[in-house]
Amino acid sequence: MSKIVISGYYGFKNAGDEAMLAAMIEVLSKLDDSLHITVISGDPQDTIKRHGVRAVYWLNYYDIAKAIKNSDLVISGGGSLLQDVTSARSLYYYISIMVLGKMLGKPVMLYAQGIGPITGKRAKQIMKLMGNKVDLITVRDEGSVEELAELGITKTPIYCTADAVLAIEKVDKTVGQKILAKYNIFNEPVIGISVREWYEWDHYKEVLAKVADEINVQLGAKVVFIPMQYPEDVKAAEKIAQKMQKDVIILNEEYNTSELLSIVGNLDLLMGIRLHALIFAGVMGVPMIGISYDPKIDRFLESIGEESTGCLLSLKPDKVIEQIKLKWQEKQTEKKDEVLLQKLKKAAFSNAELALGLINKQLK
Repeated sequence: MSKIVISGYYGFKNAGDEAMLAAMIEVLSKLDDSLHITVISGDPQDTIKRHGVRAVYWLNYYDIAKAIKNSDLVISGGGSLLQDVTSARSLYYYISIMVLGKMLGKPVMLYAQGIGPITGKRAKQIMKLMGNKVDLITVRDEGSVEELAELGITKTPIYCTADAVLAIEKVDKTVGQKILAKYNIFNEPVIGISVREWYEWDHYKEVLAKVADEINVQLGAKVVFIPMQYPEDVKAAEKIAQKMQKDVIILNEEYNTSELLSIVGNLDLLMGIRLHALIFAGVMGVPMIGISYDPKIDRFLESIGEESTGCLLSLKPDKVIEQIKLKWQEKQTEKKDEVLLQKLKKAAFSNAELALGLINKQLK
């Protein structure tokens, strides 16, 4: 029985990261149902309950070291762990887990990572040093490959795959229908919006309030805000709702990965700032419009033949409304993303194949 330790931003109520973990567990277990998985988590009890795996507290280095010592592979990922824009301390933390893995003689893999931006001189040096010592790197986009090259990481095998969540299977829409019904949404056109706070920026909230009002008037669709990080995203949605003229629905509950996928599956269109809201739409076959606040949004949209409707800082309501109307007209016939998404699904699955291949290599 092989044992894997997974390090990432888990146990902090972020739906995107929890979805990545769920996808990793689903695909790894599909390939080897005897795997023993331990997750390093901010809330071990929640992780155990949510995912059915063992978990250790993220600041308990004794328990972490014990789990790694007894493992066959340490996985760091997926997602945007290795960047210093939101926090330099988190970058050093995730690198410290890799260092611990190597000190204990274990293979270390970066799994479907989105690399960068890394701006600090010291951060770049440490990332270069550690990046050249891990055993395998898979990244979710070509932009991350370029970041690794710029950092001087050349000694480790690197594969460009896809975001881990893209390997997850579609879910039944019934659960989402029941959740939406609680908010009096029944068999009618619905456009979902996923928002987040970003620094102290307020301009985009004004824009999205105007856009949501226009959606209601011009398309006759209900607008529903979907929280990917609870309750932070609800608070951001409430600020937008206060600026609106029309009524809007805010889902004010915390949902697991399966529930969120099911909710998204019932939408006619999703407009998202958060990356994994867009990826959920891709998994469930729902047309999407992305608004960029980070290169990872542009990278994902580019991978499926799309582009963002604008940057969060300079978002223009007329352009967003134009894109929504265009997508709305095409939604019955729009199929161009499907082939690319299927390719990405296979690429996302290959992350797990490469991980298990690394274990088998060590055991030979």
